[in-house]
Amino acid sequence: MSSTIIHVPRRFVSHEWGGTETVITEISRQQQRAGFSPKIVTSMALAQHSSETIHGIPVQRHRYCYPFWGLSTADKAALDKKGGNLLSLSLFGAMLREPNVRLFHAHSLKRLGGSVATAARLKNKPFVVSLHGGVFDVPSTELGTMTKPIQGKLEWGRVFGALFRSRRILEEAHMVICVGQSELEAAKKHLTHDRIAYLPNGVDTRKFGQGNGPNFRAQHGIPQDAFVALNISRIDSQKNQHVLVEAFAAFHKCNPKARLVLIGPETQPDYANRVRATITAHHLQHAVHLLPGMQNDDPSLLDAFHACDTFVLPSMHEPFGIVALEAWSAGKPVIASHIGGLKHLIRDEDTGLFFDVESNNAVEQLTHQLQRLSDSPALRRHLATRGHQEAINHYDWRRIYLLQEDLYQQAEAHHRRTLSTRRTFAIQPLSPLEGQASS
Repeated sequence: MSSTIIHVPRRFVSHEWGGTETVITEISRQQQRAGFSPKIVTSMALAQHSSETIHGIPVQRHRYCYPFWGLSTADKAALDKKGGNLLSLSLFGAMLREPNVRLFHAHSLKRLGGSVATAARLKNKPFVVSLHGGVFDVPSTELGTMTKPIQGKLEWGRVFGALFRSRRILEEAHMVICVGQSELEAAKKHLTHDRIAYLPNGVDTRKFGQGNGPNFRAQHGIPQDAFVALNISRIDSQKNQHVLVEAFAAFHKCNPKARLVLIGPETQPDYANRVRATITAHHLQHAVHLLPGMQNDDPSLLDAFHACDTFVLPSMHEPFGIVALEAWSAGKPVIASHIGGLKHLIRDEDTGLFFDVESNNAVEQLTHQLQRLSDSPALRRHLATRGHQEAINHYDWRRIYLLQEDLYQQAEAHHRRTLSTRRTFAIQPLSPLEGQASS
């Protein structure tokens, strides 16, 4: 019987997919190929079924709540979408009952992460936590958006945070994995140990190397000779599609055949409405295609990459930027914000183009970069070729899996040392003087 690796994200559903879901899925598939039995244990947030199999990985879901008095249905829905500090005693019990566990891997902190750490401690198993962003390296505006539903609400769940030692998760973890360089640098400043490592996200270069761009254009009424800019990410203030629409509006004035495609789930409905209002205000309903309902396994997503001339990631905060790897794998040039993990992932004028999203003229800078790529097929080819080489050489999932397996083994070694130290203290004999003093 193969040993089980338990992955615990806050939620996991096909219709609300992002970078974290991709990472867990792809690493789990590599673990299966290596002979392990990965399993995703999570909450029922946004889900209809308590168990299912997604991309060959078993997913088990459990009842949960947000332990705050006075939460409305809308508040709960917002917390499900983004950042909710949930409590699931059912999930905690399931982890304790899980047989033949090799290691627990938490992909969330707070109460949920604390329950994973506690289950690992009670079962004498190693515990690893991944920081997918939003811990140390997160703007205050982003944090305010995430906590807005609970502001002014009375919290009754603090006792569970104390019982699960939620504030000690990162200090007690046998390994802390950061997906972004900026998060790594910040974690090293805040934590008192050196069990911290950088592990980038990966990409299936062969999968994203295939797609039917002309078919996607025909399906959505996009002229085959139009210059197309693409963004695939949550419709969310963090992802900052609004600045992209504003820049595209300016670009469109000189390039009336151009098109913008926005694909992703609407995690902030108010923000999505703001984006739509801006599209309407600029009379761009015919030129901007907003497609929020695609499933993560929809072949049209691959086609969309191959239909575009450039991929744009204008995020206000981005721990890594896995979609940039996907665009590179599809052979497309990338324009991105010079922030967070993106400024470590992309080399300006070599594997992509940057703009300063925090500057007063961010819209003008982004418009300029769009125009440069529209005017220069040679620049598009250079950036696309260099990005494609970068994805193949450094970010294939098989390589990332081997790096993560090495981190797992380091965590297991630290766990063994910890157990050995405990046993040494437990059987330490009393000296003769200590024995007399205690008698």
